[in-house]
Amino acid sequence: MQVISDTQSLRDLCARLATHDFVTVDTEFMREKTYYAKLCLIQAASTDEAAIIDPLAEGIDLSPFLDLLADESTLKVFHAARQDLEIFYKLMGEVPAPLFDTQVAAMACGYGDQIGYEPLVRQVTSGQVDKGSRFTDWAQRPLSSKQLTYALGDVTHLVDVYLKLARVLDESGRGPWVAEEMEALRDEQLYFTEPDEAWRRLKLRGVRPREVGPLMKLAAWREAEAQEKDLPRARVLKDEVLFEVARAAPEDEAALGRLRSIPQGFERSNQAKAILQAVAEGKSLPRDELPDLRGDGPRQPAPADVVDLLRVLLKRQSEKHGVAPRLLASSADLEAIALDDDADVPALRGWRRQVFGDLALRLKSGELGMTLNGKQITLIERRPAR
Repeated sequence: MQVISDTQSLRDLCARLATHDFVTVDTEFMREKTYYAKLCLIQAASTDEAAIIDPLAEGIDLSPFLDLLADESTLKVFHAARQDLEIFYKLMGEVPAPLFDTQVAAMACGYGDQIGYEPLVRQVTSGQVDKGSRFTDWAQRPLSSKQLTYALGDVTHLVDVYLKLARVLDESGRGPWVAEEMEALRDEQLYFTEPDEAWRRLKLRGVRPREVGPLMKLAAWREAEAQEKDLPRARVLKDEVLFEVARAAPEDEAALGRLRSIPQGFERSNQAKAILQAVAEGKSLPRDELPDLRGDGPRQPAPADVVDLLRVLLKRQSEKHGVAPRLLASSADLEAIALDDDADVPALRGWRRQVFGDLALRLKSGELGMTLNGKQITLIERRPAR
């Protein structure tokens, strides 16, 4: 088993990997006690070799591998890539490219919604993945041979999975579908939260207008604090505390200290001063700088009958094309389309519109009908009424 723990060996490995058209990549990390994921292992494989890179090894410089991730001539293959990409984005300042996510590709090839790595390997290659070391402390050293074998399996099987899925996509002409999804994964906003945008992560239903400004500023303060101290958001301040403080809008230490969620004595801390300042800044925000929360969701409920019809059509189209329903359209997409023919949703853009969106609009307008032919749903053209 090849374990890389020094920069020169890593440089040599990356030089060999760079001669291949694609490289499979995975990571092991810990983040229960931190804001940012702590990278503990990197696994990489080509059709010729596989290796484990130890980013915690003393003196190792990961630059050769990061350069490989940025090399446009080598495809980087991940499974369920979001968290891995977030880690590398923080290290690189950019998203690795080009990308291939086997979970997304599997959805386009009919393997179900967000299929896990183990069942995908089993279904595509008949291989077996040992998941015995899944919940382990990857920061400990030394790692056991069982842990290392488990980690390496996450990229060795991925080589065969990628080759099979790539062939299916090529034969079915669905490569552009996945390419469109991979382009969306390159959006840097997926991997870093600007403090001023942190309020968007909160569930704001039922929040009164006067609470919005303080809540926005409190969320921004908490996000910046969590990033600076590398702590989980909840370790800085739990969501329920944010809402209680925003609702009460305390103006001084005494008022803050009277809140049930505030520990005794906390009101005299530096954090308490920052919280009071955030509340004051939020209360003074001009109304035109506050979001209209009424626009965050439908102004009226989507007609249930229309949504049900669209859901039947979605099932029909997903089965016909052998693609996961969730990849075609989400429940939110269906509700939005039921309300608005021009809804700004993925189901009405790109390849999804060709496979589902246009038919959905025609069904909604009455140009299409559905009939049951045995156990199969058939679409029928309907003549407009005169």
